Amino acid sequence: MSRTATYHTTVRWTGEHWGHLVMGNGPEMKFSAPPDAHGHAGVFTPEDAFVAAANTCVMMMFIWATERFKLKLLSYECRTEGTKLIELNRTEIFTRLHFRPLIRIAADGEPKDVIEARARRALQAAQKYSLVANSVKSEILLEPEISIEE
Repeated sequence: MSRTATYHTTVRWTGEHWGHLVMGNGPEMKFSAPPDAHGHAGVFTPEDAFVAAANTCVMMMFIWATERFKLKLLSYECRTEGTKLIELNRTEIFTRLHFRPLIRIAADGEPKDVIEARARRALQAAQKYSLVANSVKSEILLEPEISIEE
């Protein structure tokens, strides 16, 4: 049986190109458009939020997958780059999300190639089951760097 979950945010315009964001889970912050869209530097932007949502969701699903695949995760860090296309009529769309995770996993006595193959399958599962990754129409590129530690 299917079920639903609802999440919410509240935004409020605070003048010029500034806004205030309250997330349903508690955090609050100011935000702006990015500088290339008449916004301000050094603050959270909708573009940051989009890329961060995909990056954080894939990471959480990877953690879930490593548990299911019985991998001993030592560290995970991922830089994700979102590429935005700006059309002549100023419409915009993200065309690609490029994930570059750096993953360290303990070998725990198993052959490194076996562990790496399981880690790659876990990463594929993370992408497959990521709510956010499944909700975007951008191309998603995943380029992991996996090291297996003795």
